[in-house]
Amino acid sequence: MSVFSNKTKQIELTRNRYPDLKKGPYADLTGQDVDYFSNLLPGRVLTDASDLEGSNTDWLGTCRGSSQLLLRPKTTDEVSKILEYCNGRKLAVVPQGGNTGLVGGSVPVFDEIIISTQLMNQIISLDDISGTLECQAGCVLAALDSYVSDSNLTMPLDLGAKGSCHIGGNLSTNAGGVRLLRYGSLHGSVLGLEAVLASGEIIDCKSTLRKDNTGYDLKQLFIGSEGTLGIITAVSILCPQKPKSVSVAFLGCESFETVLSIFKQAKHSLGEILLAFEFMDSASMDTVRDNLNLTSPVSEFPFYVLIETGGSDGKHDEEKLTAFLENQMSSGLISDGTVATESTKIANIWGLRERMAEGLMVDGYNYKYDVSLPLSKFYQLVDDMRDRVGGLATRVVGYGHVGDGNLHLNVTSPQYDEELMSLIEPFIYDWVSKYKGSISAEHGLGFKKRNFIYHSKSKSAVDLMKRMKLLMDPNGILNPYKLLPDN
Repeated sequence: MSVFSNKTKQIELTRNRYPDLKKGPYADLTGQDVDYFSNLLPGRVLTDASDLEGSNTDWLGTCRGSSQLLLRPKTTDEVSKILEYCNGRKLAVVPQGGNTGLVGGSVPVFDEIIISTQLMNQIISLDDISGTLECQAGCVLAALDSYVSDSNLTMPLDLGAKGSCHIGGNLSTNAGGVRLLRYGSLHGSVLGLEAVLASGEIIDCKSTLRKDNTGYDLKQLFIGSEGTLGIITAVSILCPQKPKSVSVAFLGCESFETVLSIFKQAKHSLGEILLAFEFMDSASMDTVRDNLNLTSPVSEFPFYVLIETGGSDGKHDEEKLTAFLENQMSSGLISDGTVATESTKIANIWGLRERMAEGLMVDGYNYKYDVSLPLSKFYQLVDDMRDRVGGLATRVVGYGHVGDGNLHLNVTSPQYDEELMSLIEPFIYDWVSKYKGSISAEHGLGFKKRNFIYHSKSKSAVDLMKRMKLLMDPNGILNPYKLLPDN
């Protein structure tokens, strides 16, 4: 259940906030439907409104549905039977993992049945030689990382929501996170998966091979499809070796141009040990300081850089990082900084970055955007947005993954403000499109961004997506009103 579930009754229903949105041609839930699911899943069917509050509301508290039924299957076969029945009855469903999504993709828009993967949390196998992990889709990312750590492995992705998010949801949204710079995207790390189509048909693509060139690579269809083509039930993923030594540097910078110069030098000088390169602006630091009482280990600056390194030889890695930082200090790029090698201090520094979303929510309503941009235009969007919204916003902040060109731009206000929203959208999408960026770098399109897909995809590409959706889910029961634009 969402940590903010006590506020759900104050959150406007999505169908009321968007009155022009009409419910699709789906059946209404009946007592007979509930009886069928109760027989299929004894003790794992929730119908009480209080039990459904958290699952009807997204983590940000910006989208709220009115589902009357939540199902908690434990096996792929149970998911298959659920979908076969729902497809026959034309009952719409929404798959839900940890419900940590930020674009309204994991909660109902109207009264869709929620299919939770919470109980699909079994680890199937781990090959500690190849580094291949097989598990069910409901496994929590942090739990998986802890499990493989015992074999000196690590998960190839790391997110601020790792303590709650499910690996199936990570695949469904093609989550990025802070390790993408080092390990790449899930399109490369995932070796295989299992998914269930709307008809109930089980698609078994659970390969554990790194090389398999036999026909279409079907698993890629489901990665990033946000549950609109099928529900992922199991995954095999390649886990890299866990670094023996990890260090984090937190630096103060006078300009974003300095941030980019440090990044360029870090790629050259740190090379194979560079794990992450993140940035925060001063407004970001103000957010976690004012709203979460966190403190910066360095003095105040317009910008901050977080560099994480990891390798197999602690002495060598430390010497390499020290030499790099001394060079940056002597060149005047860095005015202040600190280095942490002890786990508690590392966690405290990462907390400044990873708790940003939590801090922003304290302001009230959070207009959250996740875009990819050429680094030459990266921070200009933040400046332009500040100029545009002026005093209507509580704050405008920019932070994110410089290492892969992913900016998190956030605007806050005490409550949802129609005038402020009209200044933000579609301006931000037009701006990103103008500079050949993507309107969604890692959060997905979900409900909130679906109608802006043409800012990043051609009409022919979207038309093909629609044909694929029609082929794989002809009744449109899987996560409707998400990812694809309204007709």
